[in-house]
Amino acid sequence: MTRRLMLMALCASVLAGLAGASAAQTLRWASQGDAQTMDPHSQNESLTNGMNSQVYERLTARDRQLRLVPGLATEWTQLSPLVWRFKLRPNVRFHDGSPFTADDVVFSLQRAKAPTSQLAVYANAVGTARKIDELTVEITQPRFNPIFLQHLDLLFIMSKSWSEQHKVTRPLSFKDNEESHASFNANGTGPFMLVRRQPGIRTVYKRNPNWWGRFEGNVQEVQFTPISNDATRLAALVSGEIDLLLDPAPRDVPRLRATPGVQVLEGLENRLVFIGMDQARETLVYGRSPNGRNPFQDLRVRRAMYQAIDIEAIHKRLMNGLSQPTGGLTPSPLGAYGDPALETRLPFDLAAARKAMADAGYGDGFEVTLDCPNNRYVNDEGICLALASMWAQIKVKVKVNAMPRVLYFPRLERYETSLYLMGWGGAITDAETILTPVYRSDDKSSGAGFYNYGRSRNPKFDQLAAASSVEADPVRREQLIKAALQEYREQLHVLPLHRQAAPWAVRQGVQAVHRADNWLDYAWITVPK
Repeated sequence: MTRRLMLMALCASVLAGLAGASAAQTLRWASQGDAQTMDPHSQNESLTNGMNSQVYERLTARDRQLRLVPGLATEWTQLSPLVWRFKLRPNVRFHDGSPFTADDVVFSLQRAKAPTSQLAVYANAVGTARKIDELTVEITQPRFNPIFLQHLDLLFIMSKSWSEQHKVTRPLSFKDNEESHASFNANGTGPFMLVRRQPGIRTVYKRNPNWWGRFEGNVQEVQFTPISNDATRLAALVSGEIDLLLDPAPRDVPRLRATPGVQVLEGLENRLVFIGMDQARETLVYGRSPNGRNPFQDLRVRRAMYQAIDIEAIHKRLMNGLSQPTGGLTPSPLGAYGDPALETRLPFDLAAARKAMADAGYGDGFEVTLDCPNNRYVNDEGICLALASMWAQIKVKVKVNAMPRVLYFPRLERYETSLYLMGWGGAITDAETILTPVYRSDDKSSGAGFYNYGRSRNPKFDQLAAASSVEADPVRREQLIKAALQEYREQLHVLPLHRQAAPWAVRQGVQAVHRADNWLDYAWITVPK
């Protein structure tokens, strides 16, 4: 009873705060988590990127179907296999009134290469920019990049003068708990201006009256409130205190579909959710095994863990059907060229899993901590708890260590994990978006393997994936990608679970564009007057 009263008090407090913020043509929205930082090159996380994209822009942009269209560049030409030239949009100004020029592009692409940038792998693949004139930039790749424009579209443009003035010429190191002027302030060219940043409480934006683009919606102000509790977020939407809920709990979606005054916008996200395992260290650092060794270095153990997962139970009971179980390794099936052989899962088979554990010398199991975010992916903590129960059937004793994303991702970046839940996706459907940054072996010079938190090493896979990253012949490249994916599948370096659905819930009259990258674009939203 005490717990229920506390929850009701929390709901009332949050709703009262939201009610006081209501205003005409104001978008009020909520999500379970919060952006990690306003520094656009520090963190590469979907909600963070999506919120920063309202303020900061790229040379290219995405339309409603995620096709590349002109952004801060009006046109581009490939002069040779390695050289591209971009004409920049004239008469664009940053929010502080300073003009946007080629100097800002050269600075930003170089800033994104810093060791403290989580976008370095993409910036390094894009290459080096040089100024031709005030509105012309030439970019030279270090080697041929078959998805050059896709990588370029991940790099936000900052003001060089503003960054120098506020001593933020280097991205902040989030994993080391650094803060800077760019943590809480922003100065972009985008459709909305950052007014106030209160981490964990509220982030407020206002429309940029001098934006070069065209607003398709009527939103003048945006108020974002992170609300971690599912019931509180739901109550805020149903009562009309917020206009849009980015991530309703799957169990609540059927109710929302039947709720008067509420509409559910549905679609599958380009995002693979999977389990990663430490395969680098000889001992199990965050757990205990009977022989003292790291069981995840044994393919038989990885296979047993895979085959002990009842994916249909997760899909039907936990996700309420809002997932697409897969054995694939890419955020979108298009990354594997739609090849069904690269999408099939190993069968759920407890007998086979127990035999594999016994053959590997772990018939009596082992203990391990499963690190998990509790406000990043759809039902993330619930998935981890379900897996812990399933793995108990093969005598693996799992302790679920769930935490907010602001603590979770720095922990992974410091490799303070033996077993973890991870998701990867976005606008890019090409396999390169996951092969190089997430699956390849760690290479600090290029940024490859930056997100390979299990630090798996597979020379055959590395060779195939690296070759596909620079292959110009589409037919040969498809062969290399398929061979790389097959090798990674056979060695079970990660355990794929599903591609998640990403339903949004909006109150009646709100018009929003639901994209497969799960980004909310304020300039396209209309709210009732």
